[in-house]
Amino acid sequence: MAAVEEPSVLEKNVERRAPMLPITSGEKANMIIHYYRGELGRMTSWRDRIDRTSNWAITMVAALLSISLSTPTSHHGVVIFAMLLVSLLLLIEARRYRFFDVYRARVRKLERHYFAQALDPQADLRPDWAAGIAGSLRNPRFIISYREALFRRIRRNYVWMYLILLFAWFLKISTPKLLPDQPATDGVFTVSEAVQNAALGPLPGWSVTMVVALFYGAILYAAMHREPDEGEFAHGEVHV
Repeated sequence: MAAVEEPSVLEKNVERRAPMLPITSGEKANMIIHYYRGELGRMTSWRDRIDRTSNWAITMVAALLSISLSTPTSHHGVVIFAMLLVSLLLLIEARRYRFFDVYRARVRKLERHYFAQALDPQADLRPDWAAGIAGSLRNPRFIISYREALFRRIRRNYVWMYLILLFAWFLKISTPKLLPDQPATDGVFTVSEAVQNAALGPLPGWSVTMVVALFYGAILYAAMHREPDEGEFAHGEVHV
């Protein structure tokens, strides 16, 4: 049998230890500064991902509207397809926003309770502010629900895209020169004719109009509904 090598004396004496925690005030300040830079970098990274999704949505809306409104042979279903794509990007962005909100809350706690106090001490300092950050680091959890994140992104950006698409869709089904097999006149259809033009394949126009109306009712509710402000979102007016 092969001989088993015994560990050397040096290996026996070496003990694995955790990194030393900061003790002096200078070490703690240095640690907080480096930690702040790291959290700020993660927050900026997720903010960039949110902006990318919004940029994709704006670009896609502009592209599909140019296709739909540039020629009468283009079906009004292109605009409805654009609504679906915008909704898909909205769902993705709401998920990203929840991650961004976690890091944003940590950064804002450091800025409001530590750096602001260092620059201009005030009597309303909460002694337990650091415990909130420590708890978030030990057990990371989302601060807001998916529904609240969805409503915030609709209220901040997406409601305007949806309104532009609604206006374009109504213009498409109500203007003769924008529909195939119609005279190129400057007139408009009546409401009943516009509803008939909203037909989509086997679906009659009234059913498509009803679905669009219900969908935009939900968008309007999301844009007008506001959750009670909690945490760092309640302080200041600069929000995303």
